[in-house]
Amino acid sequence: MPGPEITLTARLSPSALDTRRGVVRLHPEVLDALGLRPWDAVRLTGSRVTAALAAAADRAVQPGVLLVDDVTLSNLGLREGAEVVVAPVPVTPARAVTVSGSRLAMTAVSPETLRLALTGKVLTTGDAVSLLPQDLAPPPGADVSAARRGLSAAIGMTWTNELITVTATEPAGPVAVRPSTVVQWRGGARTGEPAPVRPATPPVSAEPPSAVTAVPAVSVEPPAVADLVGAREEARRLGEWLDLAFRHPDLLTRLGATSRLGVLVTGPSGVGKATLVRSVARAVSAEVVELVAPSVAALEAGAASERVHTAVARAVDTARGGTPCVLLVSDVDALLPSTSPPPLATVTLDALRAAQGTPGLAVVATSAQPESVDPRLRDPELVDRELTLALPDGRTRAELLRVLLRDTPVESTVDVEEVAERTPGFVVADLVALRREAAVRAALRHQGGDRSAEPAIAREDLLGALDTVRPISMSTSDTLQVGGITLDDVGDMGEVKQALTEAVLWPLRYPDSFARLGVQPPRGVLLYGPPGCGKTFLVRALAGTGRLNVLSVKGAELLDKWVGESERAVRELFRRAAQAAPTLVFLDEVDALAPRRGQSSDSGVADRVVAALLTELDGVEPLRDVVVLAATNRPELVDPALLRPGRLERLVYVPPPDAAARAEILRSSARNTPLAEDVDLDALAADLDGYSAADCAALVREAALTAMRESLAAAEVTSAHLASARERVRPSLDPAQLAALASYAESRRL
Repeated sequence: MPGPEITLTARLSPSALDTRRGVVRLHPEVLDALGLRPWDAVRLTGSRVTAALAAAADRAVQPGVLLVDDVTLSNLGLREGAEVVVAPVPVTPARAVTVSGSRLAMTAVSPETLRLALTGKVLTTGDAVSLLPQDLAPPPGADVSAARRGLSAAIGMTWTNELITVTATEPAGPVAVRPSTVVQWRGGARTGEPAPVRPATPPVSAEPPSAVTAVPAVSVEPPAVADLVGAREEARRLGEWLDLAFRHPDLLTRLGATSRLGVLVTGPSGVGKATLVRSVARAVSAEVVELVAPSVAALEAGAASERVHTAVARAVDTARGGTPCVLLVSDVDALLPSTSPPPLATVTLDALRAAQGTPGLAVVATSAQPESVDPRLRDPELVDRELTLALPDGRTRAELLRVLLRDTPVESTVDVEEVAERTPGFVVADLVALRREAAVRAALRHQGGDRSAEPAIAREDLLGALDTVRPISMSTSDTLQVGGITLDDVGDMGEVKQALTEAVLWPLRYPDSFARLGVQPPRGVLLYGPPGCGKTFLVRALAGTGRLNVLSVKGAELLDKWVGESERAVRELFRRAAQAAPTLVFLDEVDALAPRRGQSSDSGVADRVVAALLTELDGVEPLRDVVVLAATNRPELVDPALLRPGRLERLVYVPPPDAAARAEILRSSARNTPLAEDVDLDALAADLDGYSAADCAALVREAALTAMRESLAAAEVTSAHLASARERVRPSLDPAQLAALASYAESRRL
């Protein structure tokens, strides 16, 4: 039987002791609930599956919170605040582990020293791990001091910032490195073999330890500007700005401008904002000093201020030394929030403002939530320019996949266009995770098959990886499970299916046609009809046909008693939809979310939610590749302003099933149920007047249970079983409600 599991909210650990060590902190009560002891291993499931060591958190930490470090959060493919499923997991001692890393680490660190650093850690194929020894709870016999000395001598002071990737483990699954484990650099030396020849003088950083710790080094070279698919125009503009500021400041001064440069780069999470900055800086021969805002914000105020000033001082010293420098503040909204900014925000702004007066220094900040950034950052004397990276469309995703798979062995059956079509809402980071998951699948398939053949990623590896890799933009959202159904699986309802295809799928599939004819596509659709007649099933089928991302929201879920929270939830819903486009936003029970204004007794919460919905549907910022589909069985209760053109302008009536439709529903429900020869579904359907689609499905289920009550060895369902089930499953459709809905639909046709 599967073990216990608990869903928790991931938060970055504020403790510097846990940083980059693969340790997660759980509330003691959660440890007890999972049957764990401190330093047992846990399986963590987010967009990816990884493993870590679990330790007890302080009792002041909320039981529903999981404290993780930035590397573990990256391995999960999530952002802070996302949900993570935590469960105990057995760990097998590793017979062999293969890893890859930077050129410096692979040539300078011997496999024996590497094994010392990894001893006691839980490793999973595809994960990134640091070289920091697991010395919070070192395993028996671990020589932590020797590992630290060896790494420091091999790499220098920056060894604490090195990340390596686990490319293979034997056996598969979460494993732990032991003194007997064979550890190997991919394509290089392994334990027990002579170490590679290293330079006589190991590279040692000239910076003090505090500066190096404050500014993590990037071990992977950024891509060339030509490989920045979908962002080449933004890269060109940023390159021009940097070139003018660094190499032609006198020209700017003569023309009445200033050589001071501050840029805010915005765009969805994972779209490649920091990569863009690093690549352009490399192209203009500038050094990058990076300040990771979430990591700084997680520290106490004194330590955070020291990190900020250390990073700024390093950038200033670099620029004064004659090397152009870009001070990159990634995810700046974590350090400079717009609501209730801490005193550290003022200190940070003062430090950035003072640094910008240095010739040869540019400040570039990135944010996935620009509306959440302290407005003081956009001061004309600080950050006065902005670049926005768009979400990749299908054509851009295909080109990105070609670049990502360029140096990877791929079988000829792989069609990147097909994969791109099936990855709506994916950004660059999602596609990298997809490639990594496909590589893991290919490696496992190669291990279990013909090892003489050259390993390569196949079509089924990439398509199979789609089952486990979820877009970052959807990681914290409630999604509708499509289950592989399409509109072809919906029996009858030809008029309804055609109306939904025109209103929902055409705007997302054929935007050029709408642009050519000079018309705006419908913003939204209201699906109404009696309960149990397949409205939600139609939405699932529509999403399966269009391969859309679907955000599903129950009407009452957005209502909150606190002033402003409901409106904030509506804005957040549409922001996530825009980042995951093409997206279908499904508002179920919309009559509870947007009732007629002025008739509620909830202190105006519903009225404010209706106003927020109207603003999002036809506000200043247009919705692109986002269609809103609402469903209700009480359309007369929905606020009329929501139903006018430009909002939920298309009203589609889903009528109760007639005899032919009921027959199709019965056949679909009984697809996997063996029926006796005396069962006539057409005759049965004709006699089920007043039964909804849900009632028909329940009738087949109850008939199967009746057969099981007679005999657990029953092999088929007879007409007698169906007749007996009809006595228990009664029609649920209310004639008065049907008449009212039919009258409402008729009035809308006039």
